[in-house]
Amino acid sequence: MKTRRKFIKDCGMIAGGAGFTYLSSGYPEIQNFKRSGEGIKLRFRPYELNLQHVFTLASSSRSTTPAMLTEIEYENVIGYGEASMPPYLGESIETVNSFLKLVDLSQFDNPFLMEDILTYVDHLAPGNYAAKASVDIALHDLVGKLMNQPWYRILGLNPEHTPNTSFTIGIDKPDVVREKVKEAKPYKILKVKLGQGNDREMIQSVRNGTDKPICVDVNQGWTDRNMALDTINWLKEQGVIFVEQPMSKKAVDDISWLTQNSPLPIIADEAVQVTADIMKVHGIYSGINIKLMKCGGMRAAYTMIRLARALDMKVMIGCMTETSCAVTAAAQLSPLVDWADLDGNLLISNDVYEGIKIVDGKIILPDLPGIGIRKS
Repeated sequence: MKTRRKFIKDCGMIAGGAGFTYLSSGYPEIQNFKRSGEGIKLRFRPYELNLQHVFTLASSSRSTTPAMLTEIEYENVIGYGEASMPPYLGESIETVNSFLKLVDLSQFDNPFLMEDILTYVDHLAPGNYAAKASVDIALHDLVGKLMNQPWYRILGLNPEHTPNTSFTIGIDKPDVVREKVKEAKPYKILKVKLGQGNDREMIQSVRNGTDKPICVDVNQGWTDRNMALDTINWLKEQGVIFVEQPMSKKAVDDISWLTQNSPLPIIADEAVQVTADIMKVHGIYSGINIKLMKCGGMRAAYTMIRLARALDMKVMIGCMTETSCAVTAAAQLSPLVDWADLDGNLLISNDVYEGIKIVDGKIILPDLPGIGIRKS
Protein backbone atom coordinates (compact mmCIF):
# COMPACT_ATOMS: atom_id res chain seq x y z
CA MET A 1 0.00 0.00 0.00
CA LYS A 2 2.87 2.35 0.87
CA THR A 3 4.48 1.72 -2.51
CA ARG A 4 1.21 2.44 -4.32
CA ARG A 5 0.71 5.68 -2.36
CA LYS A 6 4.21 6.79 -3.32
CA PHE A 7 3.51 5.93 -6.97
CA ILE A 8 0.30 7.97 -6.97
CA LYS A 9 2.13 10.85 -5.27
CA ASP A 10 4.85 10.72 -7.92
CA CYS A 11 2.21 10.73 -10.65
CA GLY A 12 0.61 13.72 -8.99
CA MET A 13 3.93 15.50 -9.10
CA ILE A 14 4.12 14.73 -12.79
CA ALA A 15 0.59 16.04 -13.29
CA GLY A 16 1.29 19.20 -11.35
CA GLY A 17 4.87 19.74 -12.40
CA ALA A 18 4.83 18.96 -16.10
CA GLY A 19 4.07 22.59 -16.81
CA PHE A 20 5.88 24.56 -19.42
CA THR A 21 9.12 25.25 -17.57
CA TYR A 22 10.95 25.18 -20.91
CA LEU A 23 10.16 28.90 -21.21
CA SER A 24 12.44 29.79 -18.30
CA SER A 25 15.77 30.03 -20.11
CA GLY A 26 17.76 29.43 -23.24
CA TYR A 27 15.95 31.67 -25.72
CA PRO A 28 17.37 35.14 -26.40
CA GLU A 29 13.89 36.33 -27.36
CA ILE A 30 12.83 35.72 -23.75
CA GLN A 31 15.99 36.93 -22.07
CA ASN A 32 15.83 40.25 -23.92
CA PHE A 33 12.05 40.59 -23.77
CA LYS A 34 10.89 44.06 -22.71
CA ARG A 35 7.54 44.69 -21.06
CA SER A 36 5.45 47.36 -22.70
CA GLY A 37 3.18 48.03 -19.73
CA GLU A 38 0.17 48.05 -22.06
CA GLY A 39 -1.07 44.63 -21.09
CA ILE A 40 -2.51 41.85 -23.21
CA LYS A 41 -5.71 42.20 -25.22
CA LEU A 42 -8.34 39.46 -25.70
CA ARG A 43 -10.96 39.53 -28.46
CA PHE A 44 -13.54 36.93 -29.43
CA ARG A 45 -16.43 36.36 -31.80
CA PRO A 46 -18.92 33.55 -32.46
CA TYR A 47 -18.62 31.39 -35.57
CA GLU A 48 -20.70 28.48 -36.89
CA LEU A 49 -18.90 25.49 -38.39
CA ASN A 50 -20.73 23.90 -41.32
CA LEU A 51 -20.23 20.15 -41.72
CA GLN A 52 -19.76 18.68 -45.17
CA HIS A 53 -22.00 15.72 -44.20
CA VAL A 54 -24.58 15.27 -41.48
CA PHE A 55 -22.55 13.86 -38.58
CA THR A 56 -24.30 10.98 -36.79
CA LEU A 57 -23.13 9.39 -33.55
CA ALA A 58 -24.71 6.73 -31.34
CA SER A 59 -26.95 9.31 -29.65
CA SER A 60 -27.27 12.33 -31.93
CA SER A 61 -26.91 13.92 -35.38
CA ARG A 62 -25.91 17.43 -36.39
CA SER A 63 -24.95 19.46 -39.48
CA THR A 64 -23.34 22.42 -37.68
CA THR A 65 -21.23 23.04 -34.59
CA PRO A 66 -21.05 26.38 -32.73
CA ALA A 67 -17.58 27.82 -32.16
CA MET A 68 -15.93 30.89 -30.72
CA LEU A 69 -12.83 32.34 -32.38
CA THR A 70 -10.41 34.19 -30.11
CA GLU A 71 -7.46 36.53 -30.57
CA ILE A 72 -4.85 37.58 -28.02
CA GLU A 73 -2.75 40.59 -29.05
CA TYR A 74 0.49 41.92 -27.61
CA GLU A 75 2.83 44.46 -29.23
CA ASN A 76 0.91 44.14 -32.53
CA VAL A 77 1.44 40.35 -32.58
CA ILE A 78 -1.76 38.27 -32.60
CA GLY A 79 -2.27 34.72 -31.41
CA TYR A 80 -5.34 32.80 -32.57
CA GLY A 81 -7.50 30.40 -30.55
CA GLU A 82 -10.80 28.60 -30.73
CA ALA A 83 -13.55 27.01 -28.67
CA SER A 84 -15.64 24.32 -30.36
CA MET A 85 -18.85 23.29 -28.62
CA PRO A 86 -20.40 19.96 -29.60
CA PRO A 87 -23.59 19.37 -27.55
CA TYR A 88 -22.27 16.74 -25.15
CA LEU A 89 -19.73 19.11 -23.58
CA GLY A 90 -22.52 21.25 -22.15
CA GLU A 91 -21.01 24.51 -23.39
CA SER A 92 -22.60 26.97 -25.79
CA ILE A 93 -22.00 30.32 -27.43
CA GLU A 94 -23.73 31.88 -24.42
CA THR A 95 -21.63 30.12 -21.77
CA VAL A 96 -18.34 30.72 -23.60
CA ASN A 97 -19.24 34.35 -24.17
CA SER A 98 -20.08 34.79 -20.48
CA PHE A 99 -16.83 33.14 -19.39
CA LEU A 100 -14.60 35.10 -21.76
CA LYS A 101 -16.15 38.35 -20.53
CA LEU A 102 -14.69 37.49 -17.12
CA VAL A 103 -11.17 37.18 -18.53
CA ASP A 104 -9.11 40.34 -18.01
CA LEU A 105 -5.68 39.81 -19.54
CA SER A 106 -4.82 43.52 -19.46
CA GLN A 107 -3.50 42.99 -15.92
CA PHE A 108 -0.61 40.96 -17.37
CA ASP A 109 2.21 42.79 -19.12
CA ASN A 110 4.36 39.75 -19.94
CA PRO A 111 2.79 36.99 -22.07
CA PHE A 112 5.66 34.63 -21.24
CA LEU A 113 4.25 34.24 -17.73
CA MET A 114 2.03 31.49 -19.13
CA GLU A 115 1.70 29.59 -15.88
CA ASP A 116 0.41 32.69 -14.07
CA ILE A 117 -1.94 33.66 -16.87
CA LEU A 118 -3.44 30.22 -17.46
CA THR A 119 -3.77 29.51 -13.73
CA TYR A 120 -5.67 32.78 -13.40
CA VAL A 121 -7.97 31.80 -16.29
CA ASP A 122 -8.52 28.32 -14.89
CA HIS A 123 -9.50 29.67 -11.47
CA LEU A 124 -12.06 32.16 -12.80
CA ALA A 125 -14.81 29.52 -12.77
CA PRO A 126 -15.08 25.73 -12.69
CA GLY A 127 -15.59 23.81 -15.93
CA ASN A 128 -15.83 25.90 -19.11
CA TYR A 129 -12.98 23.86 -20.63
CA ALA A 130 -13.64 24.74 -24.27
CA ALA A 131 -13.73 28.42 -23.32
CA LYS A 132 -10.47 28.02 -21.41
CA ALA A 133 -8.96 26.15 -24.37
CA SER A 134 -9.71 29.14 -26.61
CA VAL A 135 -7.54 31.34 -24.37
CA ASP A 136 -4.85 28.69 -23.91
CA ILE A 137 -4.47 28.07 -27.65
CA ALA A 138 -4.34 31.78 -28.50
CA LEU A 139 -1.73 32.41 -25.79
CA HIS A 140 0.42 29.55 -27.06
CA ASP A 141 0.16 30.91 -30.59
CA LEU A 142 1.12 34.39 -29.40
CA VAL A 143 4.12 33.24 -27.32
CA GLY A 144 5.37 30.94 -30.09
CA LYS A 145 5.20 33.85 -32.53
CA LEU A 146 7.07 36.12 -30.12
CA MET A 147 9.74 33.41 -29.86
CA ASN A 148 9.58 32.84 -33.62
CA GLN A 149 9.37 29.09 -32.99
CA PRO A 150 6.70 26.42 -33.54
CA TRP A 151 5.54 24.69 -30.38
CA TYR A 152 6.79 21.24 -31.36
CA ARG A 153 10.29 22.74 -31.45
CA ILE A 154 9.85 24.59 -28.15
CA LEU A 155 8.82 21.26 -26.60
CA GLY A 156 11.80 19.50 -28.15
CA LEU A 157 9.65 17.16 -30.25
CA ASN A 158 10.67 15.55 -33.52
CA PRO A 159 8.18 16.43 -36.29
CA GLU A 160 9.13 13.19 -38.06
CA HIS A 161 7.47 11.28 -35.21
CA THR A 162 3.95 12.51 -35.94
CA PRO A 163 1.51 9.61 -36.43
CA ASN A 164 -0.96 9.00 -39.21
CA THR A 165 -4.34 10.53 -38.49
CA SER A 166 -7.56 8.58 -38.80
CA PHE A 167 -10.43 9.92 -40.89
CA THR A 168 -13.89 9.73 -39.31
CA ILE A 169 -16.88 8.07 -40.96
CA GLY A 170 -20.16 8.79 -39.16
CA ILE A 171 -23.09 6.39 -38.95
CA ASP A 172 -25.04 6.37 -42.22
CA LYS A 173 -26.67 4.26 -44.89
CA PRO A 174 -24.40 1.75 -46.71
CA ASP A 175 -24.27 3.73 -49.97
CA VAL A 176 -23.30 6.93 -48.14
CA VAL A 177 -20.69 5.05 -46.10
CA ARG A 178 -19.14 3.66 -49.27
CA GLU A 179 -18.99 7.18 -50.71
CA LYS A 180 -17.27 8.44 -47.55
CA VAL A 181 -14.72 5.63 -47.84
CA LYS A 182 -13.88 6.86 -51.34
CA GLU A 183 -13.43 10.40 -50.00
CA ALA A 184 -11.05 9.01 -47.37
CA LYS A 185 -8.68 7.54 -49.94
CA PRO A 186 -5.68 9.68 -48.81
CA TYR A 187 -5.89 8.31 -45.25
CA LYS A 188 -4.33 5.10 -43.97
CA ILE A 189 -6.62 4.60 -40.95
CA LEU A 190 -10.39 5.02 -40.78
CA LYS A 191 -12.37 5.79 -37.64
CA VAL A 192 -15.88 4.35 -37.86
CA LYS A 193 -18.69 5.46 -35.58
CA LEU A 194 -20.82 2.64 -34.16
CA GLY A 195 -23.54 2.19 -31.55
CA GLN A 196 -26.89 2.52 -33.31
CA GLY A 197 -27.59 -1.18 -33.83
CA ASN A 198 -26.17 -1.42 -37.35
CA ASP A 199 -22.54 -2.00 -36.33
CA ARG A 200 -21.84 -4.98 -38.58
CA GLU A 201 -23.51 -3.31 -41.54
CA MET A 202 -21.33 -0.23 -40.99
CA ILE A 203 -18.11 -2.26 -40.90
CA GLN A 204 -19.11 -4.40 -43.87
CA SER A 205 -19.94 -1.26 -45.87
CA VAL A 206 -16.46 0.07 -45.11
CA ARG A 207 -14.85 -3.26 -45.92
CA ASN A 208 -16.60 -3.31 -49.31
CA GLY A 209 -14.43 -0.34 -50.25
CA THR A 210 -11.12 -0.82 -48.42
CA ASP A 211 -8.95 -3.15 -46.38
CA LYS A 212 -7.30 -0.31 -44.42
CA PRO A 213 -6.99 -0.61 -40.62
CA ILE A 214 -10.06 0.62 -38.74
CA CYS A 215 -10.59 1.99 -35.26
CA VAL A 216 -14.14 2.24 -33.95
CA ASP A 217 -15.84 4.73 -31.63
CA VAL A 218 -19.04 3.54 -30.00
CA ASN A 219 -19.71 6.75 -28.04
CA GLN A 220 -21.12 4.76 -25.08
CA GLY A 221 -23.62 3.09 -27.40
CA TRP A 222 -23.41 -0.53 -26.17
CA THR A 223 -25.30 -1.61 -23.07
CA ASP A 224 -24.53 -5.35 -22.67
CA ARG A 225 -20.96 -6.40 -21.95
CA ASN A 226 -21.32 -9.92 -23.37
CA MET A 227 -22.69 -8.54 -26.62
CA ALA A 228 -19.89 -5.99 -26.57
CA LEU A 229 -17.23 -8.67 -26.21
CA ASP A 230 -18.77 -10.79 -28.99
CA THR A 231 -18.79 -7.74 -31.25
CA ILE A 232 -15.19 -6.87 -30.39
CA ASN A 233 -14.04 -10.40 -31.21
CA TRP A 234 -15.77 -10.05 -34.58
CA LEU A 235 -14.28 -6.57 -35.09
CA LYS A 236 -10.78 -7.92 -34.56
CA GLU A 237 -11.38 -10.34 -37.43
CA GLN A 238 -12.35 -7.33 -39.58
CA GLY A 239 -9.03 -5.55 -39.02
CA VAL A 240 -10.10 -3.20 -36.22
CA ILE A 241 -7.16 -2.05 -34.06
CA PHE A 242 -8.90 -0.53 -31.00
CA VAL A 243 -12.34 0.31 -29.58
CA GLU A 244 -13.16 3.72 -28.15
CA GLN A 245 -15.68 4.21 -25.32
CA PRO A 246 -17.78 1.07 -25.97
CA MET A 247 -20.17 1.50 -23.03
CA SER A 248 -21.43 4.23 -20.70
CA LYS A 249 -18.66 5.89 -18.72
CA LYS A 250 -20.71 5.03 -15.63
CA ALA A 251 -20.52 1.26 -16.35
CA VAL A 252 -17.14 0.99 -14.64
CA ASP A 253 -17.34 -2.69 -13.66
CA ASP A 254 -18.53 -3.75 -17.12
CA ILE A 255 -15.80 -1.79 -18.89
CA SER A 256 -13.14 -3.14 -16.54
CA TRP A 257 -14.31 -6.68 -17.32
CA LEU A 258 -14.40 -5.87 -21.02
CA THR A 259 -10.84 -4.51 -20.98
CA GLN A 260 -9.59 -7.63 -19.20
CA ASN A 261 -11.21 -9.94 -21.76
CA SER A 262 -10.99 -7.91 -24.95
CA PRO A 263 -8.50 -8.85 -27.69
CA LEU A 264 -8.36 -5.13 -28.59
CA PRO A 265 -7.36 -2.08 -26.53
CA ILE A 266 -10.29 -0.22 -24.95
CA ILE A 267 -9.82 3.56 -25.04
CA ALA A 268 -11.59 6.05 -22.75
CA ASP A 269 -13.08 9.17 -24.31
CA GLU A 270 -16.16 10.46 -22.50
CA ALA A 271 -14.83 8.84 -19.31
CA VAL A 272 -11.76 11.12 -19.28
CA GLN A 273 -11.87 14.90 -19.47
CA VAL A 274 -9.15 16.37 -17.25
CA THR A 275 -5.92 15.26 -15.60
CA ALA A 276 -7.59 14.11 -12.38
CA ASP A 277 -9.72 11.62 -14.35
CA ILE A 278 -6.70 9.63 -15.49
CA MET A 279 -6.13 7.99 -12.11
CA LYS A 280 -9.84 7.07 -12.00
CA VAL A 281 -9.63 5.10 -15.26
CA HIS A 282 -6.17 3.61 -14.76
CA GLY A 283 -6.58 -0.18 -14.76
CA ILE A 284 -10.10 0.09 -16.21
CA TYR A 285 -9.19 1.21 -19.73
CA SER A 286 -6.13 0.49 -21.88
CA GLY A 287 -5.66 4.12 -22.81
CA ILE A 288 -7.20 7.58 -23.11
CA ASN A 289 -8.30 10.01 -25.80
CA ILE A 290 -7.19 13.57 -25.01
CA LYS A 291 -8.93 16.54 -26.64
CA LEU A 292 -8.06 20.19 -26.12
CA MET A 293 -11.75 21.14 -25.87
CA LYS A 294 -12.31 18.61 -23.09
CA CYS A 295 -9.29 19.43 -20.93
CA GLY A 296 -8.76 23.16 -21.41
CA GLY A 297 -6.03 23.43 -24.01
CA MET A 298 -2.42 22.56 -24.82
CA ARG A 299 -1.03 23.05 -21.32
CA ALA A 300 -3.46 20.56 -19.78
CA ALA A 301 -3.14 18.13 -22.69
CA TYR A 302 0.65 18.03 -22.34
CA THR A 303 0.30 17.25 -18.62
CA MET A 304 -2.23 14.50 -19.35
CA ILE A 305 0.04 12.88 -21.92
CA ARG A 306 2.96 12.78 -19.49
CA LEU A 307 0.85 11.34 -16.68
CA ALA A 308 -0.72 8.67 -18.91
CA ARG A 309 2.74 7.66 -20.13
CA ALA A 310 3.94 7.37 -16.54
CA LEU A 311 1.04 4.98 -15.93
CA ASP A 312 1.94 2.95 -19.04
CA MET A 313 -1.34 3.78 -20.76
CA LYS A 314 -1.90 4.20 -24.49
CA VAL A 315 -2.51 7.77 -25.62
CA MET A 316 -4.60 9.12 -28.45
CA ILE A 317 -5.00 12.80 -29.27
CA GLY A 318 -8.29 13.73 -30.85
CA CYS A 319 -10.47 16.70 -31.65
CA MET A 320 -14.03 17.89 -32.03
CA THR A 321 -15.41 19.44 -35.17
CA GLU A 322 -12.94 22.35 -35.31
CA THR A 323 -11.15 24.71 -37.65
CA SER A 324 -7.50 24.20 -38.50
CA CYS A 325 -6.68 26.46 -35.53
CA ALA A 326 -7.49 24.01 -32.72
CA VAL A 327 -6.60 20.95 -34.81
CA THR A 328 -3.12 22.29 -35.59
CA ALA A 329 -2.61 23.26 -31.95
CA ALA A 330 -3.34 19.66 -30.93
CA ALA A 331 -1.08 18.37 -33.69
CA GLN A 332 1.90 20.16 -32.08
CA LEU A 333 1.70 17.49 -29.35
CA SER A 334 1.13 14.56 -31.68
CA PRO A 335 4.75 13.27 -31.74
CA LEU A 336 4.13 12.19 -28.13
CA VAL A 337 1.13 9.90 -28.77
CA ASP A 338 0.30 6.45 -30.15
CA TRP A 339 -2.66 7.48 -32.30
CA ALA A 340 -4.15 10.69 -33.66
CA ASP A 341 -7.67 11.51 -34.75
CA LEU A 342 -7.11 15.04 -36.01
CA ASP A 343 -9.55 15.40 -38.86
CA GLY A 344 -12.10 17.85 -37.43
CA ASN A 345 -11.04 20.57 -39.86
CA LEU A 346 -11.48 18.18 -42.79
CA LEU A 347 -15.13 17.60 -41.89
CA ILE A 348 -16.17 21.27 -42.29
CA SER A 349 -16.71 23.38 -45.38
CA ASN A 350 -15.90 26.83 -43.98
CA ASP A 351 -12.45 26.68 -42.38
CA VAL A 352 -10.94 30.12 -41.82
CA TYR A 353 -7.35 29.00 -41.23
CA GLU A 354 -4.65 26.94 -42.90
CA GLY A 355 -2.54 24.66 -40.75
CA ILE A 356 -1.47 21.01 -40.68
CA LYS A 357 -1.36 19.04 -43.89
CA ILE A 358 -2.00 15.33 -44.30
CA VAL A 359 0.39 13.71 -46.77
CA ASP A 360 -0.16 10.02 -47.51
CA GLY A 361 -2.14 9.82 -44.25
CA LYS A 362 0.62 11.32 -42.08
CA ILE A 363 0.38 14.55 -40.09
CA ILE A 364 2.81 17.17 -41.44
CA LEU A 365 3.45 20.02 -39.01
CA PRO A 366 3.85 23.48 -40.56
CA ASP A 367 7.22 25.15 -40.17
CA LEU A 368 5.53 28.27 -38.84
CA PRO A 369 5.87 29.92 -35.42
CA GLY A 370 3.27 29.48 -32.70
CA ILE A 371 0.69 26.76 -33.28
CA GLY A 372 1.47 26.87 -36.99
CA ILE A 373 -1.51 28.48 -38.68
CA ARG A 374 -2.27 31.42 -40.94
CA LYS A 375 -5.60 32.90 -41.99
CA SER A 376 -6.90 31.39 -45.23
